[in-house]
Amino acid sequence: MGMDRGAHGTNQTRGGRPARPAVQSERTRGGSPKGFCREKTTWGRRWRVRGGGAPGSRPPSPGTPPEVSRALLPASLPAAVWYATQNWGQRPAFPAGLPHSVFAATCPLAAASSRMGVLRNGPWGWGRQLRAPGPGPLRLVTSLRGDRLQASPAKKARAGQEDPGTPPTSPLSPEQLVRIQRNKAAALLRLAARNVPVGFGESWKKHLSAEFGKPYFIKLMGFVAEERKHYTVYPPPHQVFTWTQMCDIRHVKVVILGQDPYHGPNQAHGLCFSVQRPIPPPPSLENIYKELSTDIDGFVHPGHGDLSGWAKQGVLLLNAVLTVRAHQANSHKERGWEEFTDAVVSWLNHNSSGLVFLLWGSYAQKKGSAIDRKRHHVLQTAHPSPLSVYRGFFGCRHFSKTNELLQKSGKEPINWKDL
Repeated sequence: MGMDRGAHGTNQTRGGRPARPAVQSERTRGGSPKGFCREKTTWGRRWRVRGGGAPGSRPPSPGTPPEVSRALLPASLPAAVWYATQNWGQRPAFPAGLPHSVFAATCPLAAASSRMGVLRNGPWGWGRQLRAPGPGPLRLVTSLRGDRLQASPAKKARAGQEDPGTPPTSPLSPEQLVRIQRNKAAALLRLAARNVPVGFGESWKKHLSAEFGKPYFIKLMGFVAEERKHYTVYPPPHQVFTWTQMCDIRHVKVVILGQDPYHGPNQAHGLCFSVQRPIPPPPSLENIYKELSTDIDGFVHPGHGDLSGWAKQGVLLLNAVLTVRAHQANSHKERGWEEFTDAVVSWLNHNSSGLVFLLWGSYAQKKGSAIDRKRHHVLQTAHPSPLSVYRGFFGCRHFSKTNELLQKSGKEPINWKDL
């Protein structure tokens, strides 16, 4: 059956009976939509928002929709929405006659505009009257109620956006908060348990396991593992934490802080200043033995450089950095080891008392600067390296002074000759 076009652009049959409303769109040369059109036969009018007029086109006459530039759409959108709604609010059928498709298309765009006041502050208060079928569109409509877009109470609580004039409320009960914290702690413990390094002493693991789940430590372990794939790294994996295997964390009495491991073959084995047998003692350790021979009666050079005998008595021989690339001193510096060994020193500082810290050289003294000197004893001097040994290390008598301080604290002195 033939069709002809009505005066207002609607499709009509020859008998004058209105057909289904037409939905038209204009397209650009590239085929993308240039505008959109919606119409409702009960109103007998059309709302059109175009993608911009052609150059030299006439300005719109009164009563016609405004031309909206696509580039200015964010700023111009409220005006277009205003035009689309200004007459609808005066209709007897409003809001039941509002075409939901128009509103659903308009609302998300309008909500994205920074000038939502055009929609909220209409003279008929239509933003407070709209109702739409179905749960999805209903959320779009009700989001326009009030002075601003509404958020859930939980989101308000997290963002601190409680409405003014109302008492602050917590979306979670105290029992729920406690349960969340407990579950979080359990999850961190499980993560830490999966990241326990090889050869880490049990008593130390109990008190330091929280570090294993932290991002810096996970990244550090990944770095060391990657280094071992491409280079020789000292000490071997099972000896990195030798200092945790020698004595219980609660039995530590003396702390000697070093810098980083020896980088020669078969030297480093997880104790600062110490080397494996039968490797001869390095120069710094030789100078330590010389000071011992003048400070401790009956001390004799042991003929090796293994200080495990001290570690078993409660002397923590801790380097600031625990691994090194072969023949490249300080190659693993500032990769995360410093933060971990700081955590070790911090735990001892806060959970032990009467410890004696031997800080030799500026590096060790800086690392030990946070030690509570009212709670512990700190002895400082130059490093035993040949470059600085004559600046105060020789003659410091730190070993005999350490035993005096331990005895004053009621602790058993160290047998420095037991090597």
